[in-house]
This record gives sequence, structure tokens and C-alpha cells, in this order.
Amino acid sequence: MTALVPNRLLFKFEFPIHRCPKPLPLDGDVDQWGERYRLPPLCALDDEQGFGQVYAAWDAGGLYVGCRVGGKRRAPNCDPQRFRHSDCLRVMTDMRDTRDIRRATRFCQHWYLLPAGGGTRKNEAVGGAAKVARAMQDAPVAAADDITIASGVTKTGYGLTALLSRNALAGFDPTENPRIGFFYILEDGELGRQSLTVGDDLNWWIDPSTWPTAVLVE
Repeated sequence: MTALVPNRLLFKFEFPIHRCPKPLPLDGDVDQWGERYRLPPLCALDDEQGFGQVYAAWDAGGLYVGCRVGGKRRAPNCDPQRFRHSDCLRVMTDMRDTRDIRRATRFCQHWYLLPAGGGTRKNEAVGGAAKVARAMQDAPVAAADDITIASGVTKTGYGLTALLSRNALAGFDPTENPRIGFFYILEDGELGRQSLTVGDDLNWWIDPSTWPTAVLVE
């Protein structure tokens, strides 16, 4: 029997994002980052079998995000102009962790990270930022060079590594504001969707109150 409300909606999650002592490699191989930076598989609380592992870390340069996806039988389908319908990792951030509001502030941002679709041959990783829907106030939209991204595509999946530059993260200040809102969803036309907490039916792309709290720890 399908639950009317996901179990994850009943909790207020908080988890650490660790500072990395030196810059992490950005070559598409997230295995080099180490399990210390792997985010908790909260989908297990709803008896969901995830198809990917997502990682996050930080340092003075910004926020690192990466993932590993397996079990695919075809190449990723990616188009940055249609990222909402592409195989990708989408991330929501709120540098002030305003979890008691239902509409985004100027510190909330929407990121999309694709393992392909970039470069002249459309086979390179590409990332970008989009406005948060129905925001009370828009954050500045990050420039393309504010995201460093790389991927490694195999016959059965892909790895992806990215750095969201501190210049692009609205209000990034780990000392004064180490608690941030953080959400991700892995979207795949072949494998489905895997989210940190809730799905599309609960408007994660609009509502910061559905995003867990991540603490940027030393």
C-alpha cells in the first residue's frame, strides 16, 4: 500500500557536510572523494531502493557536489536547454536555512548538473542555475564559469563532480551561517527519480520548508 505522505516528511532532518582539507578532484570520479562526504540515503525510510549516491563537501572556495549513478542500459539523455526533462542531478540551496517559510528568499538557489549535453559534441558535463519558482525575491543567477563540472560516462551509468563557486552561492558564509538548506533530486528517464526527502507532489522546487538542514562543519 502506497503511503499518502512519505515518511521523510514527518521528520526534520539535519546532517553534516564536512569541510575538505584540500580541494577535491573535479574529474568526474566521485569515488576519489571518500565516503566521509556521502549524504545519507534517506530514501530507505520509505523503502525505496536508490539508484545513485550523492556526495557534498565544502571549503573556502564553495560547495562541492557529486554523484554516482549505476544500473543504466543507455547513455544519459541530456540537454541543458531542457534540463527539467534530462538525466541530471538538481540541487536546491538556501544559505540562511529559512525552513519556516514556504517561498524562496534571495538566498535560495536552484542548480542543475548534467553529465552530458555540453561542449561542441554535446558529450561533456554542463551545469547551470535557474530561478527558484515563485520566489519572494530572486537570487542572482550564477554565470556558467561559476560552476566547475566534469563527468565520466560508462556503459552502465556515470559519475559527476562539480564545484559551485562561493561567488555564485548567494550569502555563502560558513563562519556566520554554517546551517544551510540543502535538497537534491536525481532524475533519470530510464531509472526514475531519487530525492533526498520529498517528490514533485510536494513542490520541492518551490518550497524551502521541504529541504533538510545541512551543517557546514569543520
